[in-house]
Amino acid sequence: MPHEYFNPVRSVYGAGALSSLPGLLAGRRALLVTFPEARQLGLVARIEALLGDQLVGVIDDVRPNPDVAELAALYDAFWSGGSAAAEVIIAVGGGSAIDTAKALMVATPSGRFAELVALLASGASFTPAQTKTLIAVPTTAGTGSEVTPWATIWDRGAQKKYSLHLPETWPSIALIDPELMLSLPASVTLQSGLDALSHALESIWNVNANPVSDTFAVAAVHEILDALPQLMERLDDAALRGRMALAALKAGMAFSNTRTALAHSISYEMTLRYGLPHGIACSFPLPMVLERAIGQSPERDAVLERALGRLDAAPGRLVRFIETLGVRTRFADYGVSDDQAQQMVAHALTGARGKNFIGTTTVPFKEAA
Repeated sequence: MPHEYFNPVRSVYGAGALSSLPGLLAGRRALLVTFPEARQLGLVARIEALLGDQLVGVIDDVRPNPDVAELAALYDAFWSGGSAAAEVIIAVGGGSAIDTAKALMVATPSGRFAELVALLASGASFTPAQTKTLIAVPTTAGTGSEVTPWATIWDRGAQKKYSLHLPETWPSIALIDPELMLSLPASVTLQSGLDALSHALESIWNVNANPVSDTFAVAAVHEILDALPQLMERLDDAALRGRMALAALKAGMAFSNTRTALAHSISYEMTLRYGLPHGIACSFPLPMVLERAIGQSPERDAVLERALGRLDAAPGRLVRFIETLGVRTRFADYGVSDDQAQQMVAHALTGARGKNFIGTTTVPFKEAA
């Protein structure tokens, strides 16, 4: 059967790659979107020095997991004020900064965020009234948002999440500089690294998998399983930061074509209801999902075996890998009863991401041994 792989993002990778930013802008005016600590870390001043008058504004108060209550004011001010004169948005940070930039880059006819939320809630496709170019500069090795068109927007008040995904929300350029990740604390390093592992595995046990996405995914799994434990012991190791940055990029390239699957579908409720950080919420169920995936497809089993080794022992090895890093892998560890877990998995299978999973609803819920 024919397969197709598509990714339009130009990727620029390597230590010191941030210095190429002025050339990549090619004289265009830019707005910087970043996280609050970026100013304390000297990152904002560094970009201001690099870009000079090309930088026409800075938004540096992006919070984790962007919520509609926080995004509304940013969006409305952006499209009604002088910042809209920027031709390019430069997002520097983790997935939250890049997701915020993706929300900002597409204008509704009214220029109001409430209209964007209504369009996302309707599920209908739409064409933005205006768009901005996005250069994504990740400071974590895990999100993959720099090479995908998706942005997650949370509505905690309504206990909902929206996925923004348009042809216009692909970044134009992904600029990956591992040196920007050297200051990451252990918690964020771990969460982002496990998020990347989840992206890679989720793209394998996926109805949308193809040989190119498999190649990226298997390479990412091998690298993460080897490099992440070492990095957690040596957070200031530039070479290990580089390996994880490249592994996360490969994982992003994999799921940019498949989307995520059951583990991510489970994660959304775990984040909304139990407050788990995304990287933990999508990685702790991986062994359970692996158990459910094995035996569903000989072709997928072969790829999983390339990634994880002998499948009869793979779920247990994955449990040990995750738990050795300090992350528990059972629902009960997070205050979720067996009945609640059964219901959560059943509900997750009906979601858009759950439907990407190769497993069927007839396979009973079972946590890995």
